[in-house]
Amino acid sequence: MQNSKPILLVEDDIVDVMTIRRAMRDLEITRELVPTGDGEEALAYLKNEDNAKPCVILLDLNMPKMNGTEFLRTVKADNMLKKIPVVVLTTSNSERDIVRSFELGAAGYMVKSVDYKKFMEIIRTIDLYWTLSKLPSNGE
Repeated sequence: MQNSKPILLVEDDIVDVMTIRRAMRDLEITRELVPTGDGEEALAYLKNEDNAKPCVILLDLNMPKMNGTEFLRTVKADNMLKKIPVVVLTTSNSERDIVRSFELGAAGYMVKSVDYKKFMEIIRTIDLYWTLSKLPSNGE
C-alpha cells in the first residue's frame, strides 16, 4: 500500500485480526497494521494527532459500541478524515449493507471468506489496489 502510512483495522473479532495479520505476513505486506476493537476506539486513534493517519481503513460492520455503519457515517462527515479510503471487510453479504456502505462513502466492500486462500486473495487485492492508487495527502 502507498508509502509508509499504516493500515487501520476496525475489527472486534480477535481471530479475524490474527487472520489478517497472518495473511499480511504470508503475502509479505510489511506495512504496520493498527487494530482497533470498535468504531469509538478507531475514532480516538484517528483524532489523536500523535498517530499517523492511515492510508486505508479496513472496517468490519458488526461491532459493539459504535458499529461500522455509524463509524463510516462519522468519518465521512469529518473534513479531516473523509479523504481516508474505507474498505468494508465483513461477513455480511446483505445487499442492504452493501448499498448503505457505498451510500455512506465506502471505497470498497469485501466479504470475508472462511477459506484462507480466498481470504489471502482479498487481502492481496486490497493491498495491490491501494499500492497503485493515487490518494490525497490528507493535509500531511
